Amino acid sequence: MTTRRAIVTSLAGFLLAGDGRAQAGPWASLRTPGHFALIRHALAPGTFDPPDFRVDDCTSQRNLSAEGRSQAVRIGDLFRANDIASADVLSSQWCRCLETATLMKLGDVSPQPLLNSFAQDRDRAVQQTAALRPWIAQLELTRPTVMVTHQVVITALSEAFPGSGEIVVMRREPDGRLAIVGRLPTA
Repeated sequence: MTTRRAIVTSLAGFLLAGDGRAQAGPWASLRTPGHFALIRHALAPGTFDPPDFRVDDCTSQRNLSAEGRSQAVRIGDLFRANDIASADVLSSQWCRCLETATLMKLGDVSPQPLLNSFAQDRDRAVQQTAALRPWIAQLELTRPTVMVTHQVVITALSEAFPGSGEIVVMRREPDGRLAIVGRLPTA
């Protein structure tokens, strides 16, 4: 057996369980302390919210499409297929995030204003991100933790630009820094 083939065979054995599911990487990380998932809400047509947007009125916001609702259900199924049947679920107060989090069926959803979008108010970006980091630093993160939020929030924390429904798995370092473990696109 060539060295290259031996390395590939060893790596495949490490990464896959008997049923073919990944056992290392992002999914395994989510099952260990100090890790969490940032999820961009599922498909919601359009960009930005209307000028008369109100956080307490879903009719004034962009909302999930039928495809987005199906995507949110599939995201939850993906977690369960990777041995995460329940999690601490935190969400932006925007209706499209709350609905995504609810449809995933991973646990009770706790609204968290620090996960709200600042896309239409960039002046809040620095201040909100500065408050979000110490909030994440104080979380227990002893069981799977999922945060459903917006692209701008995920980008501010990770420098990743996620697609709708994409999962960005993060690790909280001992010094409080955040590092990307992996990205999991969803269909």
